[in-house]
Amino acid sequence: MKPIPFIAAIALLLAAPLARAHSVAEEMTDSAKAFLQSLTDAQKQKATFELKDDERLNWHFVPKERKGLPLGEMTPAQRHLAYGLLNSGLSHRGYFKATTIMSLEQILHDIEQNRGPKRDPEAYFVSIFGTPSAKEPWAWRVEGHHLSLNFTVTKDKVAAAAPSFMGTNPAEVLSGPRKGLRVLGNEEDLGRKLVTALDEKQRKVAIYTTEAPKDIITGADRKAKHLEPVGLKMSDMNKSQQELLTALIREYAVRARPELGEETMKEILAAGPEKVTFAWAGPIEKAENNGHYYRVQGPGFLIEYDNVQNNANHVHAVWRDLKNDFGEDILRKHYEQNKH
Repeated sequence: MKPIPFIAAIALLLAAPLARAHSVAEEMTDSAKAFLQSLTDAQKQKATFELKDDERLNWHFVPKERKGLPLGEMTPAQRHLAYGLLNSGLSHRGYFKATTIMSLEQILHDIEQNRGPKRDPEAYFVSIFGTPSAKEPWAWRVEGHHLSLNFTVTKDKVAAAAPSFMGTNPAEVLSGPRKGLRVLGNEEDLGRKLVTALDEKQRKVAIYTTEAPKDIITGADRKAKHLEPVGLKMSDMNKSQQELLTALIREYAVRARPELGEETMKEILAAGPEKVTFAWAGPIEKAENNGHYYRVQGPGFLIEYDNVQNNANHVHAVWRDLKNDFGEDILRKHYEQNKH
């Protein structure tokens, strides 16, 4: 198996000049075109789909067979271009998280010794939906076990950077040369720091059940939806608590490029603190087997975090755009204005 972190680092360096020269949408389009031009006809057959193909909504995060072109079937040069595309949609932090999640498959492979599903850090698939262009909408996805990153582009704008799923198993590497690695450690620590910062009265509202669900409630649903409006409103928190919640939301929002993530943060904060809620399930103390869950919900977004499996050392964390997952709302408006 090839060393993904090294390849990923090269791709990050190669892509850096593009970021300064183009808008995010232009960079994505140029990166996708370069990737597709490097493929053989047989590879293109696997990597490309119509924009309206049902496969675009067929996202998931479990270890199973997928469509698209896997990293393992690419040449080193093609992989560099695939990582360049990935980098075009993510912040430095998001890119590090994504590529490190891929590398955790090697740790699972070594731990399980082929006793479970096939683990392969090259079993991550690139899919292009539609034709990358500044004239017509198109989309792309990078997906594999514990990773599903979906982007939709309309002309000169990134219409959506969701669903965005990241997971880790182990959540914390307990032995070996990478002992102590926690790829999604901030997601856990900020959530726990917030719930422990609440006073007794606030906790009674925020902690809606003492038992965490076994997984994120929305799973791999194709349609993002509002969940039961439980939890503590941001407007019922003091300033320091609100700052913690803002930092937690930003940790998810800025998985995407800063130009995208910070715009999302502005929209969330402009909606007002009374419309954002934080809910926790399970014990608040960090300990083995203390499975826990939280969600943050606002008018246009949903965050879910769950850490129950593998003795509470297996994280699933998702960002959903409740108005525009898969660019649904913007694409609808595009087709209404431009009859096809």
